[in-house]
Amino acid sequence: MTGSAGAPLSRARRLAAFRGSERVLAGGTPIETVRERLNRLAADAPAAYDLDDWTDIYANEDGIVGELERRTADALGTEAAAFFPTGTMAQQVALRCWAGRTGNATVAGHPLSHLEMHERDAYAVVSGLRMVHPTSAPRLPTAAEIYDLQEPFGTLALELPLRDAGFVLPEWDELTAAVAAARERDAVVHFDGARIWECGPHFGRPLPEIVALADSVYVSYYKSLDGISGAALAGTEDFVAEARAWRHRYGGQLFQQWPAALAALAGLDRELPRLPDYVAHAKVVARALQDSLADAGVPWFRVHPQVPHTHEFQVWLPHPPDVLNEAVVRQAEETRTTLFRKWYEPGAAGPPGVALTEVTVGASALDWTADDVRAAVAEFVGLVGRVGGEEGGTRQGAG
Repeated sequence: MTGSAGAPLSRARRLAAFRGSERVLAGGTPIETVRERLNRLAADAPAAYDLDDWTDIYANEDGIVGELERRTADALGTEAAAFFPTGTMAQQVALRCWAGRTGNATVAGHPLSHLEMHERDAYAVVSGLRMVHPTSAPRLPTAAEIYDLQEPFGTLALELPLRDAGFVLPEWDELTAAVAAARERDAVVHFDGARIWECGPHFGRPLPEIVALADSVYVSYYKSLDGISGAALAGTEDFVAEARAWRHRYGGQLFQQWPAALAALAGLDRELPRLPDYVAHAKVVARALQDSLADAGVPWFRVHPQVPHTHEFQVWLPHPPDVLNEAVVRQAEETRTTLFRKWYEPGAAGPPGVALTEVTVGASALDWTADDVRAAVAEFVGLVGRVGGEEGGTRQGAG
């Protein structure tokens, strides 16, 4: 990432700018020092768990990890849940267990799913599984596409929401039909539910009713619940018992995990009840961004989905990421406002010459009005013009 006129945009400068912001629209991981995170964990801890209890030893079920597993199962409406250090490990264990139980090592999934995009082909390299794609469209597969797969598969893996397509979700009837199609193909259903916590408002259903559609579900504790790390794999008692055995084989039987478990318990208490408010306000923010970018005269932009399905969505602009990232930092430095976070090249997902960012609407955005967004967007667009002019002048000078 570069700054003005090609100068490096250092991590230290970027974090200092974000830390100094008094107003933050696009949330995400808090910008904190180690000391600040420890202090916040200590402040949250008394309400989350009895600190006079013992630390955990190898995820013993009668301690803090066991308490987190039980509370997670209760929230999801499943018989049991097992704590995992990472979601990638939880996903691989789930798919491996189902391959053994169904006798079929083929998984039906999406090419934009986390399994394909962000896990280095672990399902194939580590677990010896293979993936087939019912669709390559930027949405979840339909029932017809699942019926039409030309070969048998043992597991249908659905990511709710599909992050790399824009945090998109199907309609409830579409989801239930897709699950029914998998059942008719004699397959089980696994939900990559890292962000399933915030899907209830879109479906108009409580979380346990959504989760009940699947045979297993993976959830994350840090993507929506402000945890430090960690994930859970949930399902029936016998499935989770098998998953625990594979967790040990995959190296997930850590000696102590109480900081991550404590932060996850605090997140279940504090963030889970707030998610419907975040989802509702994301719709206000997305509409305001669209109106503001149009008012500012931006020749092309995209807010996707136009009406967000969760509290997260994408924004696309026709500028190089370096220009936009420099403008982000300058806005934070000059106005103490963080409108966006990091901008990326879309790669194969989009045309050259554009960049995208992900907007997460959290607690810090709830007091932003449409007028606040409009003012911040006008500032940002002006800064983009300045930075782009500087970089263009530097390139001409270098030529």
